[in-house]
Amino acid sequence: MRQTVLSVLLALALPTVALAQASNLHSGAITAVVQKAVDDPARQADKADDARRKAALVMTFAEVKPGQKVLELIPGGGYFTRVFSAIVGSQGHVYTVWPDEYAKEAESDVTAMRKLAAQPHYANISLLTQPANQLSSPVPVDLVFTSQNYHDYPDKFMGKVDPAVLNKQVFDALKPGGLWVIIDHVAPAGSGMADTETLHRIDPAIVKKQAEAAGFAFDGESNALRNPNDPHTIKVFDKSIRGHTDQFIYRFRKPAK
Repeated sequence: MRQTVLSVLLALALPTVALAQASNLHSGAITAVVQKAVDDPARQADKADDARRKAALVMTFAEVKPGQKVLELIPGGGYFTRVFSAIVGSQGHVYTVWPDEYAKEAESDVTAMRKLAAQPHYANISLLTQPANQLSSPVPVDLVFTSQNYHDYPDKFMGKVDPAVLNKQVFDALKPGGLWVIIDHVAPAGSGMADTETLHRIDPAIVKKQAEAAGFAFDGESNALRNPNDPHTIKVFDKSIRGHTDQFIYRFRKPAK
């Protein structure tokens, strides 16, 4: 009887152990450097969003390190930008990219980013503006990152940028071994890009297919921003789900050679 009970308890524990291992595999241990960056007093206004946006887990998964160069596409209000800046430090740099087409729709965010980059505390941040279909970096970078905006590129207001073009340009911007990290809202499985303009969502499977077609190797995913309660069939701005959508985080690596 004792052996049977023990066997049952072990069996029940295995899924928990497996989930913990998977979490470690996908997210890794939060380093002191990342935690210090998240705790930077200069981003005090962002703290209220940390529980929801999981900055520490995202940065850890993106493998950001001091001295690196980061290219962030469509940085929004700069939530992740400020953490990138603190992690890469004075020896690194963060290039924020506002496509011209998107900048017309987000003038206040572009102005705010320009002001942020002018602050001495964020001297390692630069603002770049360029056509959406002509992504380029001043120097080869260690990481290209975008949060909730990959799905925008093929849309009409962005000039319907071909994902093949975007991924090739990201590939060219990266150093050998560099990373391409994409966070976006999940669309129903099998929907491809059908919902990018309507629901502002994209099927993770098509993103993976497009990145791999450009030469990237799929390097892992994180479940840090997943939400099983999101039905995937409503617009991301719907008040019932806004700020809490089911989001995938994919990491792709440019081959070292």
